[in-house]
Amino acid sequence: MSAEVAVQKFSLPFSCTARLSQAIEVTQKACIQVKPLEHHGLQVNPVLNNQNPVAIKAARVQNEIQAQQNPKPALRGGVASLLLQTKLVSAELTKSTVLSGRSVFEELSVESEDQRPMAKRQLSSESASRTIAVVKKSAVRKEAEEQRHLKPKSQLGLRAAPYAAAAGKKRRRKDLFSNSEVFHNVDAQALKAGAELKLKCVYEVKIIVQSITQGARNELETLRAIWVWLCHNIEYDVSGYLGESEKLSSPEEVIAAGRGVCCGYSTLCLDMCREVGIECQEVPGHSKGVGYCQGQSLKNVKSDHMWNAVLLGGQWFLMDACWGAGRVDMENKSFVKRFDDFYFLTDPEDFIHSHFPDEDKWQLLDTPIPMEEFERRVFKTSAFFAMGLRLIQPHHFHIVTDDGEANVSIGFSRPLTFAYEITQHQDLLHIGASEQKDSGNSSFGLLTVSHRSMKLQLLPPASGTYDVKLYARPETATTPLTWVCSFMVECPKPRAMEEIPENPFLSWGLQSIAGSLGVSGSSQGSQVAEFDNGDFELTLKTSRALMVLCELVHPGLEASIAKRCLVTQIQPDLLTCHVLCPLRGFYRLSVFVRDYEKQDLKFQNAGNFLLHCKGKVVSTDQLFPPNLSSTCGPGIRTSDAGLSKFSHTTALVGLQQGKCNITFHNQHDLELHSVLSREEKQTGTTLLARHLFCTYTDSKVTVSVSLPDVGLYRLGLYAKTVPGGDFNPMCDFILRNSCDQPGPPFPCVYSAWRKGCVLFEPRVGMLEPDAWVRFRVRVPGAHRVCVVGETRTDLKLNKSRVWEGDVFTGSGLQQLKLAASLGESSDMVVLMMFDIKQSEREV
Repeated sequence: MSAEVAVQKFSLPFSCTARLSQAIEVTQKACIQVKPLEHHGLQVNPVLNNQNPVAIKAARVQNEIQAQQNPKPALRGGVASLLLQTKLVSAELTKSTVLSGRSVFEELSVESEDQRPMAKRQLSSESASRTIAVVKKSAVRKEAEEQRHLKPKSQLGLRAAPYAAAAGKKRRRKDLFSNSEVFHNVDAQALKAGAELKLKCVYEVKIIVQSITQGARNELETLRAIWVWLCHNIEYDVSGYLGESEKLSSPEEVIAAGRGVCCGYSTLCLDMCREVGIECQEVPGHSKGVGYCQGQSLKNVKSDHMWNAVLLGGQWFLMDACWGAGRVDMENKSFVKRFDDFYFLTDPEDFIHSHFPDEDKWQLLDTPIPMEEFERRVFKTSAFFAMGLRLIQPHHFHIVTDDGEANVSIGFSRPLTFAYEITQHQDLLHIGASEQKDSGNSSFGLLTVSHRSMKLQLLPPASGTYDVKLYARPETATTPLTWVCSFMVECPKPRAMEEIPENPFLSWGLQSIAGSLGVSGSSQGSQVAEFDNGDFELTLKTSRALMVLCELVHPGLEASIAKRCLVTQIQPDLLTCHVLCPLRGFYRLSVFVRDYEKQDLKFQNAGNFLLHCKGKVVSTDQLFPPNLSSTCGPGIRTSDAGLSKFSHTTALVGLQQGKCNITFHNQHDLELHSVLSREEKQTGTTLLARHLFCTYTDSKVTVSVSLPDVGLYRLGLYAKTVPGGDFNPMCDFILRNSCDQPGPPFPCVYSAWRKGCVLFEPRVGMLEPDAWVRFRVRVPGAHRVCVVGETRTDLKLNKSRVWEGDVFTGSGLQQLKLAASLGESSDMVVLMMFDIKQSEREV
């Protein structure tokens, strides 16, 4: 620190200038021999080369006086002595640059006293006589202290201007300490000593300060101990603030009662700092605290708050122990203890959002803001700054909707979870409501979170004025969300729109933790998904195998019906959800996942998507079939069972002609079973079984369907994964038939129809009467195959190992049976049965 800064730092009121000039004279005399040494080519400490112009000029004047009185001896006989003195001065001044907790002015004063005998031998008698009049440093400080007590509080703290700072860049809080953990020992000592003194009923400021600051190594740690003690030992005097009791004013009364209003904190802080020699100032002004109304004009309104400014290393810093101690619950007229470290040496750029001093200089900003700007600014809590939030829009707290819509956007640098609350406007910003929130429950807006920003689209339900609170927390935290900022929204005319379902999972789109859950991407972003045909599909990319559950919510949709609107497909790297919408309006589609193999884990919410069905809807009788499996379509489960190479890879299969063949490979030769079903209407389950036909050849399986009516059907595949065990579900296919021509049934199959058996002709199970029908069938291991009707018709085995022949259906018959003699047995067993249509005459 330069001598100029040192003098400026301790500049006194005009009443003290006489004493101060003597102190400056000491500094000048301590430096008096520096200039001549340069002429002798001696190396001088660089610190002395950077003295201020006042000190250098004084040195030159003194040299001229010496030259006139004793020109020769001063230069010749005193060279060795001058050299010794210069080395001493240089060493001492170099030492002073690294000392902490003492001002440069004090160090220079001490050095001049220590070197006075040496300097006397080098000065003329006139110069020596002047040194007798020097006032010691302690006398200067004592005089300044007396002058300070003689002036009102508004005149205190003028010994250093608010803008006085150490040379170089203006320091911020982070430059003083990286985080509050560095004060762990200091805080512990202050709290421990404070508790002990409280038990002993010690209320003297001096004793308390001495005790709580033991072990403090510098001014910063000393100040920290004072601040921590204030925050933990003094409660806000709510009854005094409300006028229900007398406000306590003196430090001893505040300490004894353990409570005080804002000036009780600030005055006590001032006295405690004074005891340890830390420059401190009480700063009066306005705050956006208890009793503050958003939008109110503070012009010509008496200030209602008091805080402190402290001088550290030549720079002023701000702090508010009142706000650091807790908050006021006005509903219950009580004080809620809550230590808030943010208000200790807060950066002026952050402090100005909630504190506006009466004097602009105490904003400590390079460009002070006017009161009107302070009134318009968005209120930000300490949590806003602690979480590293950045307000993108709006820049002022008051928002007017445009076409019934208002938008808020906030940036952040680390993953966070957000929520909001919109309520009818109340005059007071702080009404005692909780500053924390467990979940979001508002349906009057769309909150979306992207990689580095949060957007909130507010849609007030009616005309009026609303208060909006934003809440946030780190995404990995399990604690409630914390209030971070507030706005006021004025809605002249609301937008006519359908009701939005509530979203208890806070935001739309993928959750910020989706990546850690294994979801790496989505086909739908955080914006509204709008469609006109009542049909929607969502796909999620995954970084590992996941299980998924989905929930669909609409304000007018019953939960039992909503379940029939969803189909999910689980693949190793993809999750698919198909949605049908039976009602117009907004839907919430929530997705929950867990690791596929870890069945003991709970499902966690990975994303929430807002769907808007604007046009055609799906009738309730066209919804997905009931009792669908949670795994539809080929996926992880079928792959694990050895079922592969599916001809249809999606869960939904469209049938234009009412028929299809689904093929796949059964690598593990599992025993399979298939079931066809739909919602029970005119078609019974027994009849549906005839519209399904399975063929097994080597490792290939073919499941053929011929559907009787338009609509959606469930085709369920089952397999015995353990020999002798039960059939386990593999997957379900949803067959969507758009053909209005009924498909004919297949023949009824019996247990003898087994692997390797293939029916080529006829493929229908309903034959025409009095007609010749060509039969072609492969039956491995059979040594005789025939069709039994009015007569028995034996089929012949051709070169391709296919049994074939023509069979007459006859008249009056109802059924034909295909039978075979298998293995060594000569008995005939029925493989399948065909129905014969009945003529109208017979019916």
